[in-house]
Parts: sequence; structure tokens; C-alpha cells
Amino acid sequence: MLESQGISPRRHVTFLWDGGDTVRELATSVHARSEHILDWFHVAMRIEQLLQVTRGLRDAGEKLLIGQLERVKWFLWHGNLIGADGALGDLIDEVDIARNEDREAGRPPSVVLKKLARALDEFATYVDNNAYAIVNYGERYRCGERISTGFVESAVNQLVAKRFVKKQQMRRPPRGAHLLLQIRAHVLNGDLAEQFRRWYPGFNVEGQAPLAA
Repeated sequence: MLESQGISPRRHVTFLWDGGDTVRELATSVHARSEHILDWFHVAMRIEQLLQVTRGLRDAGEKLLIGQLERVKWFLWHGNLIGADGALGDLIDEVDIARNEDREAGRPPSVVLKKLARALDEFATYVDNNAYAIVNYGERYRCGERISTGFVESAVNQLVAKRFVKKQQMRRPPRGAHLLLQIRAHVLNGDLAEQFRRWYPGFNVEGQAPLAA
């Protein structure tokens, strides 16, 4: 795929991904001269999910924990892994202390705190696994460099469209969906006619109306 886009093995390539294990392994093996960056959109989305869980506490500790989560986000935005790790560790300790206080006081365990503790542990693991790909996002953003794959997400949504939504009555089998997506991609790229000529020599579409995606 890279070669088809004119990218030679010696050319510098930047990969952005969501932090998933399989995608990370692909990015590290597909191109020798490549830079790997954890997509900021997915980092921020995970932090927002943590904030939503924290807002469910609705007590005096809510604002404190939210403030600490914002500190974690600030450190990560500036690529400060040491600061983020320390702030995240403090946050995990605070939640553990609050859960222990409930147990010692004989209060029923907080479902929100339990959920938050699990989510924080998962986020800490996520950051550790992708630490080498966390950069100074603020600096890259100010320099006009990519920090997110939002434009790719938009393209994917445009390709998939309503026809592929799970709740639709008519769903395509995996092979049919794969073939249809290839056609839609060629339509959006404006090279469908060229592809047809390659597949069927002598094919001529001159004078035909443009195809809709």
C-alpha cells in the first residue's frame, strides 16, 4: 500500500494510531524509517470517559479528582510522561484511600469508585504500553503537524455511511462489504474509471454522469 502511494523504504513516515496492540505491532514492522505517535484524539477520549465516571460521584471529592485528571491530561498534552505518571499514580492512590475509608466506616462500597479504580488502572496500562509514542502534542500542534487521525475517522464514516450501520435491516456479508468499500473508496478518490479500465481493457465511460458515493 505504501509503495502504491509512491512512498519508498527510505522516506520518513509518521504513523498515528489508537494504541491498540495489533495496530502498534503493524506500524513498527511495516516501515523501517517511521515515527510512531499515539493519536491524541483517543488519549483525550479516554480521559473524557474517566471524567464522566468521576462526575458520577457527586460528593466533595468529585472536584478534587476531576482536577487531578485535568493535571494528567495537561502533562500528556505536553509529552511529560514523568509528570503524567506521577499524577496518575496519586489519583489511583486517592481512589484507593476513599474506598478503604468506606470499608472502615462500614459504608456500602461505592459502585462509582470501583468503576473508576478499574478504569484508572486500565488507562495507566494504556499509557505505559504506548509511552514511547507519546509526544509533545502541544508543540506539534503549534507547528502545524498532525496529532490526531480525526480526518481519517471522518473518511471512514463517509465510506461506511448509513448502509453499514448495524441496526439496518439489510446487512452485507463480510466479503460483499469489503468489495463495496473498495468501490466507494475509488469513487471518493475519483479514480473509479481508471480502475475499471485496468480491470477491463477497452472500458469507456466518457459521456456518463459522475457516480455518486
